[in-house]
Amino acid sequence: MAGMRILRSIELPLIVLWAFGYPLGALGVAAMSPMLLLFLRFGLSGAAMALLVAVTGRRLPRGADLGHAAIAGMCSQAVQFIGLYLGLRAGVPPAVAALVIAMNPVVTTFAARVTLGERLTRRKIAAATLAAVAVLCACWSAVGHLTHANAGIGFTLLGLAGLVVGGLYQQRFCAGRDPIALNAVALCVSAVPAGALALAFGSTVTDPVRGAEVVGLMVVLSSLVATTLYVRLIARSGAAGAATIFAVIPSVTALFSLIMFGTHPTVGAGIGLAVGAVACLIAAGRRGRGPAPTPAAAPVRFAA
Repeated sequence: MAGMRILRSIELPLIVLWAFGYPLGALGVAAMSPMLLLFLRFGLSGAAMALLVAVTGRRLPRGADLGHAAIAGMCSQAVQFIGLYLGLRAGVPPAVAALVIAMNPVVTTFAARVTLGERLTRRKIAAATLAAVAVLCACWSAVGHLTHANAGIGFTLLGLAGLVVGGLYQQRFCAGRDPIALNAVALCVSAVPAGALALAFGSTVTDPVRGAEVVGLMVVLSSLVATTLYVRLIARSGAAGAATIFAVIPSVTALFSLIMFGTHPTVGAGIGLAVGAVACLIAAGRRGRGPAPTPAAAPVRFAA
């Protein structure tokens, strides 16, 4: 029951907000340069989060903790989204980019075994397998485009690596820290490379009104709320457990695309939504007490 409570209180709103961010990003890059969009998102969000920390009396991490928070945030925010946007800029089809990023549950589950020594229980393997099936169903049309992804796919893989490493690093070095303070640090440090790339590539704005609307929604929904929820979910469920939400995000994104752009979702999106929901429920079945640490040198065991 604890896992189900987490699923309702954290995962469902997180899935909806994260999935909404993809079509929202498509509107944003149609209105302004991608790196400018990221810089505004990170910069304004970081300022807002820092103000929230000050107003609520929270304490930002200090010393080594600040360094750990910065590294985790730089990976999960800056590396993820800069890699994703650079890949799109280099010609990677959006569907392929979504397919790569959505493989987060599988990669994180096995990376957690290697880097954190987490046990590969039957439940974890089942959740990761179903997550992969859900993603492939939802993004099946993208599989045929993999051969057209060109060298830019390396940027997209970099984005996936940032998301995975950021989650694992947070679990290992930022346990017990305030998620709002962690998110404030992550957004502030991520604005630096985004701003540098915006200057390097040049910035244009083709639709100021639409761009302002998108940035405002990104700041509030994507950065302030969704990212903070994801940081909290990692703290509660571990990086691998939190990553399971990506099993259903492509399907929910397809529903938002229908509402916003009139793009009809495929049958695979519906199947992916159902299979991904099962994956999330399986992963949530053992949550509620946080990730259990295991020795890094422990042998791989399979348990129910």
